[in-house]
Amino acid sequence: MAYYLGIDGGGSKTYALICDEQGRILGKGRSGNGNHQTSVTQAENSIREAAFSALAEAGLRLDQLRQAYLGLAGADRQTDYNILHPLIRRIGFAQYTISGDTMIGLRAGTDRPYGVALICGTGTNAAGLSPQGRHFQCGGFDYMYGDFGGGGALNIEVFRTVIRAWDGREAPTLLTQPLLRLLGYEHVEDMYDDFLDHGKQVPLDAARLLFPAAAEGDAAALAILNRQGVELGKSAAAVIHRLGMENDEFDVVLAGSLLTRGDRGWIRGPIEQAVREAAPRGAVVTLSTEPVVGALWSALESDGITVSQEMYETMRAYKEFELIPTIITRQE
Repeated sequence: MAYYLGIDGGGSKTYALICDEQGRILGKGRSGNGNHQTSVTQAENSIREAAFSALAEAGLRLDQLRQAYLGLAGADRQTDYNILHPLIRRIGFAQYTISGDTMIGLRAGTDRPYGVALICGTGTNAAGLSPQGRHFQCGGFDYMYGDFGGGGALNIEVFRTVIRAWDGREAPTLLTQPLLRLLGYEHVEDMYDDFLDHGKQVPLDAARLLFPAAAEGDAAALAILNRQGVELGKSAAAVIHRLGMENDEFDVVLAGSLLTRGDRGWIRGPIEQAVREAAPRGAVVTLSTEPVVGALWSALESDGITVSQEMYETMRAYKEFELIPTIITRQE
């Protein structure tokens, strides 16, 4: 019997799943931050803890794994891989593949081993894998390097929109009162002075204020969300064109909290338009499966195993890590 491990190493949590060649889940583990860009030591400890917890539940040793696939936040450039490969080998992995977490989100969101993924959570990212196996990542860094949006930028857009409405540069906005309540002020002037005087930072939660304001027709909120959609659409089109996928049939998988919770098409609409123009046979879908499932499928495929339709239908229903069932079969 062959055994496979998938790991989703994010900035706040790390998940691990083990299955056999038939796709039966034998063990799972979880830990904290798995992004080496935050802390190499913490990421190494988290990946080790999650992996060995899953192994313990499955009754397996690390050397019994046929293949491991690790989708890790921060695995973006060769500089990152120069850090990550020694880190993973120190843990004891021999047969393994590392990719960015964008790629396991892509794999979890489609029944094909190729396509395009768009992430819009704290930040934004876009990446794709062509049917021929070519990979391209567009963005994933910050505004200076061409990106726009994500919670770590839209929160600033909310704040500055309220300021500009208050000082007269923009029309009044429905974002004002919700932002004041969130930050604990009665008047915009008090907020303005306190932030300036004490160098305060706008919390990420401010970005979520855009959705209820947009639902009430606020022009400023609608404009910000539309711009986010347009920018993500440009990223999707760039990936499609770079990989030569204009005539292919594939999915564009939307992942990240700002795309999967709250959006009523304000962001998705411009993305769909951009995808239609770049690749008429491309379909935009929303990720609902735990990304770690995509890591597990990728581990199987790295060993030449095709994910069957039955396996796909069973495992795509795993939407919350804690609810993923395991078959406890202690191995010799």
